[in-house]
Amino acid sequence: LYPAPASRWLNNRLITLQSWFINQFTQQLMLPLNIGGHKWALVLTSLMIFLMTTNMLGLLPYTFTPTTQLSLNMGLAVPLWLATVIIGMRNQPTAALGHLLPEGTPIPLIPVLIIIETISLFIRPLALGVRLTANLTAGHLLIQLIATAAFVLMPLMPAVAIVTTLVLFLLTLLEVAVAMIQAYVFVLLL
Repeated sequence: LYPAPASRWLNNRLITLQSWFINQFTQQLMLPLNIGGHKWALVLTSLMIFLMTTNMLGLLPYTFTPTTQLSLNMGLAVPLWLATVIIGMRNQPTAALGHLLPEGTPIPLIPVLIIIETISLFIRPLALGVRLTANLTAGHLLIQLIATAAFVLMPLMPAVAIVTTLVLFLLTLLEVAVAMIQAYVFVLLL
């Protein structure tokens, strides 16, 4: 699906556009990270391209979208989240544990806040996986329902069916944007 750059001096338009997109995404993703975090650029960019490709291919008719399955999304979210937590604990244990307690917390609230922040830390991969699954599944269901309504309404009320088809087209454009945005959000929150 993605052509590899050739050994020519000038590349074609597709390779140039692909390289520009990957460079822009990597710069945007690495902006809030320090230099040590830049070693994750290849993994996160590859994940972004994989998620975006599977999300977009899932919008084609009669195709299966793997990212609508919670098992795949959790299989991507849990190991990568766990890697970030383990590496954070290993490299900067004070800063990693410092996130469990906000600064300026009153003393009686400290035990409760530590428990709440720990629970929210462990819920994060579940939220990542469920968010991607739910948003893509909802979009697919809505497209299916509106397409069925347009098909059923065509012989009964052609004018309403044409308006429904126009709504379906606009919804499909929205779903293309959602497919790309969800891939970006998944990688950004990871």
